[in-house]
Amino acid sequence: MATLIPAFGVCKFTTSGERRVAERLQQKLEDDYLLWYDIPVGPSNSHPDFVVLHPQRGILILEVKDWKLETIHAADRQSVQILTPNGLKYVANPLEQARQCAHAVIDCLKRDKQLIASSGRFSGQLSFPWGYGAVFPNITRYDFESAQLQYVMEPSHVICKDEMTEAVEAEAFQQRLWEMFRVKFAGLLTLPQIDRVRWHLFPDIRLDPQKTADLFAGDNASAESGQSEFGAFPDLVRVMDLQQEQLARSLGEGHRVVHGVAGSGKTLILGYRAIHLAAACTRPILILCYNRKLAEKLDHWMRQRELHGKVIVQTFHKWCLAQLTTYNVGVPQGVEGNAFFEQMVAKVILAVERKQIPGGQYDALLIDEGHDFRPEWFKLVVQMVNPASNSLLVLYDDAQSIYQESAKRKFSFKSVGIEAQGRTTVFKINYRNTREVLRVAAAFAADLLAQHDTDEDHVPTLEPISVGRDGPRPLFIQLPSLADETRWVANHLHKAHGGGMFWRDMAVLYREYDPAGKALMQSIRKAGIPVVWQKDVHFDEAQDSVKVMSMHASKGLEFPLVMLAGLGCVPVGDAAALSEEARILYVAMTRSTSELVMTCDRETEITRRLAAATGETAGRI
Repeated sequence: MATLIPAFGVCKFTTSGERRVAERLQQKLEDDYLLWYDIPVGPSNSHPDFVVLHPQRGILILEVKDWKLETIHAADRQSVQILTPNGLKYVANPLEQARQCAHAVIDCLKRDKQLIASSGRFSGQLSFPWGYGAVFPNITRYDFESAQLQYVMEPSHVICKDEMTEAVEAEAFQQRLWEMFRVKFAGLLTLPQIDRVRWHLFPDIRLDPQKTADLFAGDNASAESGQSEFGAFPDLVRVMDLQQEQLARSLGEGHRVVHGVAGSGKTLILGYRAIHLAAACTRPILILCYNRKLAEKLDHWMRQRELHGKVIVQTFHKWCLAQLTTYNVGVPQGVEGNAFFEQMVAKVILAVERKQIPGGQYDALLIDEGHDFRPEWFKLVVQMVNPASNSLLVLYDDAQSIYQESAKRKFSFKSVGIEAQGRTTVFKINYRNTREVLRVAAAFAADLLAQHDTDEDHVPTLEPISVGRDGPRPLFIQLPSLADETRWVANHLHKAHGGGMFWRDMAVLYREYDPAGKALMQSIRKAGIPVVWQKDVHFDEAQDSVKVMSMHASKGLEFPLVMLAGLGCVPVGDAAALSEEARILYVAMTRSTSELVMTCDRETEITRRLAAATGETAGRI
């Protein structure tokens, strides 16, 4: 069965004929076929009814018309006069419509040298076939020819009602499709070429592990980021995988939960979903997360898309504060620190129960870092979703839960008001980290990532699977003192910059500010390196500075070069405390998209584990 995007159950078919065509394409084509329904394609943003892609057959554009024979009053090769409830109307000839869309797509693809045949009969042309056609689910072949429509629409480019019934053999149905191609090729599209085709056809699924924010950039982004139709195309392209794309386009109404390992693209799905909902919803859309820097990054993306007024991005606690202030409930007095935040949340919960704070304020609620939310927080915010839309998306990875005691992480979604059964998706493939980084992180956190059986209403722990991208092996270095360590870190940053890396692509992460974070900031500044501490970190390219921040603050972020420094200062306690520290370090290690370097000035249980995980790339200086 072919893969249909969006999934059949959530497609909003305009006509019953389009539904039948989708059924036939999905049922009559094999597993290696990809189908897209009613999704804008290419730089012209045209809207074909169906796009069909196959590694050997090539690409096919189809237009579907539910017309009956009596609907058509006149036709030529450019237009058709049809009878509508409002009288006669001229519309484009569907075959000409499909032809123009196909040519627009092909003209775009032909500018990509990696999709062009370099030799042979078709040198300089696309290295795969392409075609176009029209489908008439309510007109038989006999009626089509009796009305002499074959003179204005090439018969071989048309599929009629009696050629797409459920009883029609798959081979016969496919033959009708292949007659729409003028030429045939012996070769096969490679997987990288298929991804390049998807990259060109659907700009909204583009991504770069080092420039994820470019996905959400405006239409006039630079050619370097691959967003301009006039710029040179990059040698390497990254797009959502098919599971990610199908989920992103298929998230329908109701509650949805996505379990995903670090680097699996969960936040990418959330951003895509927010942009999609912003075009359809009337009330605001709320994005909640725990980490302030992640909230700032998400807010930056929404501002780039000019959606700031439509999509509200806040940390959970900032949202609670805004609710207490807006509805004049009042904030806790005479307490500070964690006690203040706990009392603030309690006041919001009580105010909602008393109807002082209204529910249903948002048409959609999207929760990133759901693994850091407590059960009572979920119970609270679920009430904020408009019952008419009932749109809720929760992203979760239990292995990255670093703000709660493990005992508080065990609960069922149903118990907190999330109806996730039948609407749960699992992502196990890690795209962010190189094979080498992921191998070391997984070896270090092996106990943490041990999977346990659970049903879809409970929280699983997932072990990531590498996508197979290679990079330098992680380093673990022990130096004589913290001063030596901070100087070595500064020298390594200089070395990376000398090799062509931007300062903004580097991050130095520490566990505790005093003494490690403070010493690192002083050493890096003394070395003349532009550097910002976590509260001053921004996410625009104008800030070309090394980011120094705590491991907690880095969650949800990513950088090509990540240095974990001051690891000898990581707190060491009993087995439970060590497990929590391992969880924090695992999150920090998986921030790296390319290079991971770890340093310490003393040997502890944590550093011994890190040395064992890195193996031959661990050493003393």
